[in-house]
Amino acid sequence: MLLRKTALVLALATAALLASTATATAAPASTTATSTTPFAAAAANPVIVVGGLSGVAVAYEPIAARLRADGYRAFIYQLPGLGLGDIPTSARAFANYVDQVRATTGAASVDVVAHSEGGLVSRYYLKRLGGTATVGRYVSLGTPQYGTYVANIVAFLGLGSCAGVVACQQMTIGSAFLADLNAGDDTPGAVRYTTIRTLQDELVRPTGNAAVNDGAKNVLIQSYCPLRVVGHLGLVLDGTAYTIVRGALVDGSVRPNCLAL
Repeated sequence: MLLRKTALVLALATAALLASTATATAAPASTTATSTTPFAAAAANPVIVVGGLSGVAVAYEPIAARLRADGYRAFIYQLPGLGLGDIPTSARAFANYVDQVRATTGAASVDVVAHSEGGLVSRYYLKRLGGTATVGRYVSLGTPQYGTYVANIVAFLGLGSCAGVVACQQMTIGSAFLADLNAGDDTPGAVRYTTIRTLQDELVRPTGNAAVNDGAKNVLIQSYCPLRVVGHLGLVLDGTAYTIVRGALVDGSVRPNCLAL
């Protein structure tokens, strides 16, 4: 059974890089950039990059570095316990982290760029924990907003109900958690919502489940760049995906650069 659980965790951690021991509870360090690029003014909201399941903080440094180069104060939030536990519990911890970032920067609001499970943690914070008062923009990258068959298929592989991994159970299509999260308005408050997905996402199937309803800007990369190949982890590394993130953070139109590195 231990070997089976290990196999599950490894499968779910495809998007992670196991190279850091950074924790999510430490006080956020200042990351103010000196760039004078037109994409971000000094007064722009700080941006919190929220990691996904088994996503260690260092895996998100590439996108955080892009944000800093564009003038943003960027922070990385690693999910408690690498996101294996209860998503609402992770969301409550995230709420505390948002308050830390606001206290550190003096900003009234933050923007959120969330990968995979991090998008569910962030959405729960917005919808159930009053986060709409402190978040200006929400951008998700490959988040299973309506679940993924990758979680459902674990039972088919003989591993039972996600081998006891709570977050996996909650990301199963039709789970009680997702039924609650998706009841009513998908996009509450005055937050500007953007979801970004890719046809080659190996962990969110069907890929349409990475979109939300009720006025969000749902962007499929291949609708604009049909030859662009981007996987699940690639969403936080890919230049084209980043140009969509950058546009969302300034409330711009969807104009991805299909040749961006």
